[in-house]
Amino acid sequence: MPTSPDGSTQLSPTRVRLAMLALAIGAFGIGTTEFVAMGLLPNIASDLLPELFARSPEAANAQAGWLITAYALGVVVGAPTIAGMVARFSRRKVLTWLGAAFTLATLATAVLPSFELVLLSRFVAAIPHGAYFGIAALVGARLLGPSKRARGVALVMSGLTVANVIGVPFATWVGQGLGWRAAYLIVAALFALSTVAIFFAVPDQRGEPGQTLRRELRVFSSSQVWFALAIGSIGFGGFFAMYSYIAPIVTEVSGAPEQLVPWVLVTIGVGMTVGNFVAGHLADRSVTRTLLLFFALMLALLIGLALSAHSLPLLFVFVFAVGFAAQGIGPTIQTRLMDVAGDSQSIAAALNHSALNIGNAFGAALGGVVIASGAGYLAPIWVGVLLTVAGIGIAVASFHLERKQGRSTTAEVDSVEDDAVEDRALAERNLGSHIEA
Repeated sequence: MPTSPDGSTQLSPTRVRLAMLALAIGAFGIGTTEFVAMGLLPNIASDLLPELFARSPEAANAQAGWLITAYALGVVVGAPTIAGMVARFSRRKVLTWLGAAFTLATLATAVLPSFELVLLSRFVAAIPHGAYFGIAALVGARLLGPSKRARGVALVMSGLTVANVIGVPFATWVGQGLGWRAAYLIVAALFALSTVAIFFAVPDQRGEPGQTLRRELRVFSSSQVWFALAIGSIGFGGFFAMYSYIAPIVTEVSGAPEQLVPWVLVTIGVGMTVGNFVAGHLADRSVTRTLLLFFALMLALLIGLALSAHSLPLLFVFVFAVGFAAQGIGPTIQTRLMDVAGDSQSIAAALNHSALNIGNAFGAALGGVVIASGAGYLAPIWVGVLLTVAGIGIAVASFHLERKQGRSTTAEVDSVEDDAVEDRALAERNLGSHIEA
């Protein structure tokens, strides 16, 4: 029977499952609020930017894309700050307060009247994002035990991937029928539910009493931490460059009606869900091979999508496959960061989401730039290809440096041991000489 996170009591398998479900519900709400704008971008643009939309739908969609970028930047700012500040507190209490903050900020998005205020609310709503996922990943990893850490992370992340199967398409469908604000009201209700579930179902887990923000920030002294963050922020941006503009890709490139957008989102979500669990199992065997495998897949599949998006059946095939490859990268980078972070586990786990959302902001912004330049709605996919290539290059450099440093460390240890052997031999010869004399 598994032990509780603080090691003081025994947890039944049922209690562990309920706790993991509660954490996944919170992730489900976050996944819905983060990605629902992708499917409703034209609706939001026409409502909040009506004059610009009347003159140029492309320009209005590109400007509305800043809502996605603002959310991503909020994650980047909030993840290390909050995670570092709350590392010493009870993790269940921290997760509960973060859930309440999500609820209030999402309500603000649903009711604020102007584009500028909605933009600000999306930034604020994102601040708890990284800290939630980081702390929830630590709780999930400990609940399942050392041999199943990556699977624990994947189970927490499963809420995000299932959100792309159910939450995002359903909220998109509601938003298309009742207005985009109704979609965010649904998301706020999800956050309220997750807050209650976490409070009652997640066992209390002590924080790290001696940990401070200053001590957590020592994680930035590790070159491998910086490499992992760069892999996520640049390489994963390739997915978001495509995903941020999936609605106009479906309607303008494939020529499908708007009502088909939620079904494309379902397809991406199913691919993400499958990729998340497959990567969780593979990463428990080898983080390095798993990361390179899924990056290589994403590169090939983005190229295939760019070449075949005019065909609606092929679009469905490739968005499923791209979702599979992209989400396989998420829990793998999370596990990688936990491996290289040393004692700064809380902030490292949250930094993964800073990295991925730098990719979100970067990908969405670059996608908007190429669309606004007149390059068309396929251009963001090619931006994604270039970002993925860069991510692979950074990953290869990181693993090469790690092996080189490992060999250097081994050589230093061997040299010290050889010196010690020589010293002992010399001492023995000297001792023998003295005895003979």
